[in-house]
Formats: sequence, structure tokens, C-alpha cells
Amino acid sequence: MAILAGMTLAWAPPAHATDVDTAIVFAVDVSASIDPSTAVLQRDGHAAAISSPEVVATIARSRSGCIAITYVEWSSQGQMRLVVPWTSVCGGADAQAVASGIRNEGDRGYGCHTYCATSISFAIDLGVLLLESYPGHAARKIIDISANGTNNDGVPVEESRLRAIANGCTINAIALPEVIRGIPRDLTRYFADSVIGGPNAFVMPLSTARDYALALRWKMVREISQSISSPGDTMLAHR
Repeated sequence: MAILAGMTLAWAPPAHATDVDTAIVFAVDVSASIDPSTAVLQRDGHAAAISSPEVVATIARSRSGCIAITYVEWSSQGQMRLVVPWTSVCGGADAQAVASGIRNEGDRGYGCHTYCATSISFAIDLGVLLLESYPGHAARKIIDISANGTNNDGVPVEESRLRAIANGCTINAIALPEVIRGIPRDLTRYFADSVIGGPNAFVMPLSTARDYALALRWKMVREISQSISSPGDTMLAHR
């Protein structure tokens, strides 16, 4: 954890101190299983969700009128890249700037140059440290995991989940379909049982990969407003 803290501080430039209702770490899987099409799905999906009229309107209705966002990519233990540092989003122009940063600098899925396993536990620990480094005050602290596999590197994910909850964080997730030997596997139950946790935690399920951007949009609306996002949505909450 000390090494991880040093890495995070080395990557994270200074941010302006802003008191917000919600601070969100978007922790995005870039492990070896993320091919170019999946990378585009995650990158463009996050950019579209953050800058959508529904999310911008929900931010405007919050008490402070602002949220804070950072976007980080991760794979195996110790492998991370900060794409968007802590940024206050207080309107459409801020949201578009964050979306542009994600689209321009996010992962392209061209493969890994080092060992690239899937350490969801590392992503959660990294999210906690990023939230601790936020210079303002956030009433709600959220780590958003986007991944297409189970934890197969680093410490057990349950240990990291407990540390995050103890630090006052909520872990939410969106589970991309995992394909093993050509057979799709739904990871929603795994994320519900082993990954998410904290106040009002939930997993956003996907009917198909094409629904990713729309699911992210309603996920953000729910996180910011703490209300049920859309009639007919089915989400798995932490038990």
C-alpha cells in the first residue's frame, strides 16, 4: 500500500480544492483481454456518459452543482495510468472537457507491453488512494469499476473491498461480458458477490455490449442523485 501511495502521488498532479456532493474514480480495465473494440466501448462509453445532457442536468440539481471526476486505467498489480486527473465538473463545458480528455488519451486496446493480468483488488486500492488525495471535500466517495474479467492478480478482492468500505467509499461496477473459448460469460453476479460494497452499492448489468454507454449514463445519474435511475432498469445491489 505504501508503494501504491507513492505511485499515485507521482502520477497525480495538483487539483483545485472544491467541495462537491460526489467524487468518482472511474477505474477502467486495460488488461490483456481488452481488445481494440472493447477499448473503444469503454473509452467512448465513459466520454458519452459524462457529457450526456441527463448527467449534466443531474449534476446541476445537486446541492453544490458540481461533482469531481478522475479517470484511471489499470491491469495487473502495480500497472496503472492516470488519464484524467481530479477535475471539477460543474456544467456542460467541464463535462465536454473531461470527455475530450478520455477520448483523446484513453486506451486504444493495442496490447500490453508488460504483464497485464486483471487485478480488481489493485484497482480498488488505487481508487481509495485517489479519493484520499482529492483536495476538497466530497460527501460521497465512489469507485466505479469497469472490467471484463475476475480478479486473477494481487491480493484477494474481498480484502480490498473491506478496506474501501472502512474508508467510507462505495464501490459500484459495470461488468462487460467475458468470453472464454468463444463462450460469453455474465460476470454480473460475480461483481455483486465479490466486488461491490459500501452505501447504496450496485452493479449495472448489460443486456448487450451495445448498451454500455446507455448503462453508464444511467449509472452516473443514479450515483449523483442517489435515486432509481430509470423505470425498468434492473440492478444487483450489494447483499
